[in-house]
Amino acid sequence: MNYKIILLIFTTFILTGCNQDSQNKNSIKFSPEQKYKNTGFTLIYNNDLRKEKKISKRIDNRALIIFHKNLKKDSFVKITNPLNQKTIIAKVKSNKVKFPEFYNSVITMRIAEELSLNLNEPYIDLILISQNSTFIAKKAKTFNEEKNVAEKAPVDGIKIDIISDTKTKNKKIIKDSIFKYSIKIADFYYKDSAETMINRIISETSITDPTIKKLSNTKYRVLLGPFNDIKKLEESFNNINLLNFENLEILKDV
Repeated sequence: MNYKIILLIFTTFILTGCNQDSQNKNSIKFSPEQKYKNTGFTLIYNNDLRKEKKISKRIDNRALIIFHKNLKKDSFVKITNPLNQKTIIAKVKSNKVKFPEFYNSVITMRIAEELSLNLNEPYIDLILISQNSTFIAKKAKTFNEEKNVAEKAPVDGIKIDIISDTKTKNKKIIKDSIFKYSIKIADFYYKDSAETMINRIISETSITDPTIKKLSNTKYRVLLGPFNDIKKLEESFNNINLLNFENLEILKDV
């Protein structure tokens, strides 16, 4: 008799625990998309790039649009200039355009001017933003209204006020900065894993000096560099990219 009572209590406890676990799981909200983030150099479009076949398609230099190789067409991204924290929202026009792998995107001159990018060193943060968010819904509305105006205006005459609340903006391009960038290969939980990656890079490429930077007891970063010349940076980037890493990033002053 006592055995049956104990069995009944134990069964009730198990079922109650399962129901609680189920409720807890149902209360967690998961994002349906994987967030994409990349820090690196962008390619600012001009017609000469098209003539030289460095880019396979034209882009409207008056528009708030970009080309990207991985993000879906018509998705939205937030682009930030890390040097001054200016930010703008742009739309992915196409992901089928060919351009050098070294660049994480192709942007218009309009975006470059809005962010006050250094034209010789166009360094940006690029983050995919969900179109379901309130933030994007508001910006998308502004984007469509602005697009109608921009299509009728000359490139040099455009004034953009859609992101900032200030009435005037400093359009001056930053000219002076120290060029010092490193290529981030990946972050690892264990140092042994980072060392394994180092050995693979040395054995499978012509690169001989990758390094490990300890960020914490559970985070080890494999880096190449630093580089003080953009040509050497691009050469090493293309070299390491032969190993087909998913999301190489370029970090400043690490």
